[in-house]
Amino acid sequence: MRVLVIDIGGTNVKVASTDAPVPIKIPSGPAMTAESMCTQVLAATKKWRYDRISIGYPGPVVNHRPIAEPHNLGAGWVKFDYDKAFGKPLRFINDAAMQALGGYKSGRMLFIGTGTGLGSAMVLDGVVVPLELAHLPYKKGRTYEQYIGLAGLEHRGKKRWRQSVLNIIELLRAAMVCDNVLLGGGNAKLMKDLPQHIVLGSNENAVKGGFRLWEEMTAKQAAKL
Repeated sequence: MRVLVIDIGGTNVKVASTDAPVPIKIPSGPAMTAESMCTQVLAATKKWRYDRISIGYPGPVVNHRPIAEPHNLGAGWVKFDYDKAFGKPLRFINDAAMQALGGYKSGRMLFIGTGTGLGSAMVLDGVVVPLELAHLPYKKGRTYEQYIGLAGLEHRGKKRWRQSVLNIIELLRAAMVCDNVLLGGGNAKLMKDLPQHIVLGSNENAVKGGFRLWEEMTAKQAAKL
């Protein structure tokens, strides 16, 4: 089984596959629509061989379909016909949940992704639970994302941003009763002197999560036979 993994972000769409595990990047941003994403991915991978697709989506997903438009991209993502565009079996998962699945080791793990926006998920004894914490109020009339997403980094500077990342992680870790935290996203590399219970995520986690999504489904189907 060859899997194509599409990780949709506010700055880039990263695309990899079983045969090409090092992702290529396609610039995204507020003008990118679902149609333009599909067109560009298909053009970039026209010589690739794959029979399944995993899509990491920056928003809530139910029954392998997005149910809300993304905050940092263009419009038209919810009603777009992805099956027709790609012509392959595909599965959607929240992008943070896909990274969490790829980086999970054991126990109760919280994932926080600090990129253009703010992604979050939990893995409870191997079961992925997507979270939507980015736009909840944090303090001073601002949200978690406004503090530790890209806008918060640019507005407040690295030093204050780093401290806010640590403060928010400890707040959420206590609330979720988690053993450890996986910190991912494009800006996670800016962190310094992380506590032992916070692990810096790998760029490979999203790709691994996309592969695992189909591996787990195949295992569940086999168990029913």
